[in-house]
Amino acid sequence: MAMNLLVLVSGFIALVLAIVWLPILDTKWWSAVNSPVVADLVVKNGTIYTSDSSLPFAEAMAIRHGRILRVGNYSSLQDFIFDGTKELDLKGKVVVPGFFDSHVHMMYGGLQMARVVLRGVNSKVEFVRKVKEAARDKHEGCWILGGGWNNDLWGGELPAASWIDDVTPNNPVWLSRMDGHMGFANSLALKIAEITNYTEDPVGGTVMKNSNGEPTGLLIDSAMQLLVPLIPEDSVEERRDAMIRASKVALMNGVTTVVDVGRYLPGAPVEPPWEDFSDVYQWADTRGEMLIRVCLFFPLETWSRLHNLIQKTGRALSQWIYLGGVKAFADGSLGSNSALMYEPFVDEPLNYGLQVTELDILSNMTMEADKSGLQVAIHAIGDRANDLILDLYDSVASSNGMKDRRFRIEHAQQLSPGAAARFGKQSIVASVQPEHLLDDADSAGKKLGVERAQRGSYLFQSLLTSNTLLAFGSDWPVANINPLGGIRTAMKRIPPGWKDAWIPSECVTVTDALNAYTISAAYACFLDEELGSLSTGKLADFVLLSSVSWDDFATEASASVEATYVSGVQAYP
Repeated sequence: MAMNLLVLVSGFIALVLAIVWLPILDTKWWSAVNSPVVADLVVKNGTIYTSDSSLPFAEAMAIRHGRILRVGNYSSLQDFIFDGTKELDLKGKVVVPGFFDSHVHMMYGGLQMARVVLRGVNSKVEFVRKVKEAARDKHEGCWILGGGWNNDLWGGELPAASWIDDVTPNNPVWLSRMDGHMGFANSLALKIAEITNYTEDPVGGTVMKNSNGEPTGLLIDSAMQLLVPLIPEDSVEERRDAMIRASKVALMNGVTTVVDVGRYLPGAPVEPPWEDFSDVYQWADTRGEMLIRVCLFFPLETWSRLHNLIQKTGRALSQWIYLGGVKAFADGSLGSNSALMYEPFVDEPLNYGLQVTELDILSNMTMEADKSGLQVAIHAIGDRANDLILDLYDSVASSNGMKDRRFRIEHAQQLSPGAAARFGKQSIVASVQPEHLLDDADSAGKKLGVERAQRGSYLFQSLLTSNTLLAFGSDWPVANINPLGGIRTAMKRIPPGWKDAWIPSECVTVTDALNAYTISAAYACFLDEELGSLSTGKLADFVLLSSVSWDDFATEASASVEATYVSGVQAYP
């Protein structure tokens, strides 16, 4: 009896406790299960171009923890809006995904900002004046460095050491041409490098000499390596500062991700891109100082080193640093008359350009890199160079079998008849730079002849028609980081001083140009699952433009960047 009473009392107490605690427990349980998803930011009342073909346009977007929750109309986002949600009223303005720049040299660009800037100089007098100014503050023996000059802007005459020897008697000088495939030294620098009448041209390069056999100061492609290694190394601090400067320039122009092809040129040491990776990028990532996302490409010669690293770390080191692939060179540049062509340059009838890497070596390294699962990108400017690489890629794909490899050709500037169709048939990415055509429109006709230039230069629409994936970039510091300018150029193709388009049949639409700077560019480096479009689940990188009319923007592309957001956080201004 006592036992039964005890059981009844115990049961009664348990029942009372259950009645008292159940509402509390129930509240905690339901709040855990049904806690609302609160957006950190809702962007509304604008025209959002998503670069996502399933929903190209929207008026609003919800973001949480740096990723996109939903894109659509404002009413569809109400479930995510609570007290802690910030709302950004676009007031009718246009938003686009954060731009990709598919081909930059970040360190070169950032370092160049602190050196002699010769871009846009259009006379010998101005050229000499800028060098003289730089020498004024230099201690004896210190190198004067810089670049960006374009001899086509002052009529085509190439600079000579005699231009600046009088104003730089105590300082060696090295000034790279805008394309990076030619550099200019004064006599003191030539003396330090022991470059004389007897210096022979290295493989893949040229030491320019006058009619008396004396070096003029100009070194082309791999010949630059006779001098460049003697220039004092940039310090780690200088390179870190350069990266931060470069990143801020990118954000100012709406660029949130870049493909950095590094400090590497034909015949140069392969270590600088790896040093920048460890000394600069990994350092900044560890300290939380990365401002934009970078996809890094390394010299093809180091493919096994990159393969081993990816095996250990994977391709994504963080949301800021991605290991892209490997890059090599087939030829030089049009401006330096070193692009590899089927026919000679009009102004140099015996010059067909330079093949800067032996084909057997290039083929073998590409074969092994592809076999190991790495993406390969090869620089090709001239029509013959592009055909050589298309042939090479076709051979490698046949040998290694079918897979999603996304081979890239960087620049694809001059194409032979039928080459554009081959890009599409072979699924080769054309990584091209629209702004380059502004510099080349005049010179291409002079160097190649008008008919050749019209037939094969910057064939953007032909490539698109052939189902080629276009990825747009700048090649900064060769040209400015400026996607809006690149979009305008790809649409209009009107060089400075021209009234009409250069090869108007090759103009593209605004959406094709936008996609080439966003989703196509992301696909071109295997980042399309995370970036490139304003789609649910992707990282929330976007750009607010000044335009209040999509129709006006689509017609003229005459807008400016008002703000840049990375992971849903305003990064500029």
